[in-house]
Amino acid sequence: MSSELPAGETYFPLYAEDLTLSKRQVAGDKVQVSTVTREDSTFVDETLNHERVQIDRIPIGRQVDAVPPVRQEGNTTILSVVEESIVIERRLILKEEVHIRRLHVSERHQEAVILRKQEAAVTRIEPHNSEPSGEIDA
Repeated sequence: MSSELPAGETYFPLYAEDLTLSKRQVAGDKVQVSTVTREDSTFVDETLNHERVQIDRIPIGRQVDAVPPVRQEGNTTILSVVEESIVIERRLILKEEVHIRRLHVSERHQEAVILRKQEAAVTRIEPHNSEPSGEIDA
């Protein structure tokens, strides 16, 4: 309003507005969190490596003066088996050799396996509903 009034007039305020501000806490939404485990079937197709041994017994029947040591020829280990024979004198007879050969084998392996994974399921609950157990205030 203008501060200038005509001469002889008086100004009286009749009504004034005031602002009063207040806050109150209102319950917000609530959420419930649970885990869900799901299983997925997956097919495994992989090559597996392993070693097998093949044992061959080779008869020898030869007289020797001492026990032959264990020896290696390529991928074959040779283990000598001796027998003592008593005649008038003792003689070592090489009875046989055991040949142990390492064979490298590759074979394909296929198998169905179950894989599990967990997911979190979040359910929002409106404030006016009844409170289920295990809730977390948001």
